[in-house]
Amino acid sequence: MALQRQLRIVDSARGEDMTETALMIAFATSDMQRVDQHFGSARSFAIYAVDMEQAKLLQAAQFGQLAQDGDEDKLAAKLELLEGCAAVYCQAAGSSAITQLLAKGIQPVKVSPGVEIKDLLESLQEELRHGPSAWLAKAVARQQSPNPGRFDAMEAEGWED
Repeated sequence: MALQRQLRIVDSARGEDMTETALMIAFATSDMQRVDQHFGSARSFAIYAVDMEQAKLLQAAQFGQLAQDGDEDKLAAKLELLEGCAAVYCQAAGSSAITQLLAKGIQPVKVSPGVEIKDLLESLQEELRHGPSAWLAKAVARQQSPNPGRFDAMEAEGWED
């Protein structure tokens, strides 16, 4: 099933773009407030940019009615939508979906039904401030591009055998 509607939030009033340093996190949700969808049959996703200081809604995307099993093609549009996300929070995900998400560097995170997105965002921010878990640390490392001058700095320090 193809993407039916997509709303991207553009904030031209802000000078800096937090999306360059923040992690993109997706939530499988029917009401944009709670995680209440299975990944494969999720009708909509909310995607946020999250850093230690703030969380900002970037986009909301809506798909048509989908069954949980039997249609692997439905995953392609969702995987494309989540390109660049570090994680997707959902109630559950099938083994094929998990394999495809992990291959794209997207960590599936299973949560209890009805968990509030705002609570998950606050928890993520707290974890970023005080030491991320293994998957979150990997996502942060992937997000940070290598310093192009790092070899120049090493050369300036000198090498000794």
